Amino acid sequence: MNANADVIVAGAGAIGLSCALALLESGRSVTVIDVAHVGAGTSHGNCGTITPSHAPPLAAPGMVTKALGWMLTPDAPLYVHPRMDLNLWRWLLRFGLRCNARDWRRSAFAKHSLLQDSRDRIQDWVERFGLSCGFVESGEDYVFRNPRGLEEEQHELPLLRELGIVVEVIDGVEYERQEPAMKPGIAGAVRFSGDAMFRPDAYVRALAEAVRARGGHIIEQCALESLEETDHGNIVHTSQGVMQSRDFVLALGAWSPRLAKQIGAPWLRSVIQPGKGYSITYDRPPLVPKRPVILRDRSVCVTSWADGYRLGSTMEFSGFDDSLNERRLGALERGAAEFLHHPVGPVVRERWSGWRPMSLDDVPLIGRIPGRRHGWMATGHGMMGMGMSAGTGQLLADLISGRETAINPAPFTPERFA
Repeated sequence: MNANADVIVAGAGAIGLSCALALLESGRSVTVIDVAHVGAGTSHGNCGTITPSHAPPLAAPGMVTKALGWMLTPDAPLYVHPRMDLNLWRWLLRFGLRCNARDWRRSAFAKHSLLQDSRDRIQDWVERFGLSCGFVESGEDYVFRNPRGLEEEQHELPLLRELGIVVEVIDGVEYERQEPAMKPGIAGAVRFSGDAMFRPDAYVRALAEAVRARGGHIIEQCALESLEETDHGNIVHTSQGVMQSRDFVLALGAWSPRLAKQIGAPWLRSVIQPGKGYSITYDRPPLVPKRPVILRDRSVCVTSWADGYRLGSTMEFSGFDDSLNERRLGALERGAAEFLHHPVGPVVRERWSGWRPMSLDDVPLIGRIPGRRHGWMATGHGMMGMGMSAGTGQLLADLISGRETAINPAPFTPERFA
């Protein structure tokens, strides 16, 4: 196959397709390639929440102590599989050094700028491009049975309010009155009315349709093998042959480090680790929460749609092990059973796991690949890829086109790690 494109994007998930759509809107011609098919990776099985409220990063003060306490608990919300992986342990050490108040605050401001821009932009795209994905301005609740957990959560609220996030604290009795899906014994809840939700697989399919409708090409079963930069652009070697482009965008999520050397960014292997998440999708039970909820005592996300219901979450550092850990899947159901009258649906549709690209500071890498004139990347979005998708696409398209950006690009530059 000999094919040419103005821009080649590697990765047909939410990030890659958002970049493609924004670039097409900027007047560029775009071809997207993917080793599998549209939405086959982490875009498929997450809980579909769009959450500016999730600005505080995973690298938070006290996280190291908490993670060490969970090391011997395989179904803990955050679990590091004990194995000899020097690259992982070096990453964890550098991650741990960022678990301080200064870096936590800096990352939170960066994440929020992208999350809020993307939250607003997704709503605009849904209307402007006719994306059929079940978008709803739902809000989201953090729910607690443990009063101590609710008290600890209050420590983040001043920062969230400083960021402009609307926060409402609801006592347990009132929350039980508002939310009949919950069992008695709720200590309280924190509501973020500005959050939203959609059906993630439908969103990715709709992005692909919008890309194709605007003249973009998507080539599935086409793996990126290597990249050569020339004076005028790139020669892209793929499993289907050689392609040429002026600009190239790496948007492969957790798989990005595996191609770090091939794209001229070997340092990326020490910056991003795959963080494995799980979800279970069911037919909808008879009584579900009115909006997405995070059962904070157990770190379980619950999302329901008109035609389905999903439990998800957990963070597991076990490399690219693709096995389904039954104990961790069971933890989702056990956690939901503590809170909900109907914690699971009548029929299991899918048990899933996927890898999130976890960067050292929990802030994505968006911008020019250091040392490359025509090479760009949009990766490292951690657990926020769906919610950051449209904002990432627009930011990258503006950077490539040399236009003024909607948000400050400096916190996201890959050069901070190179």
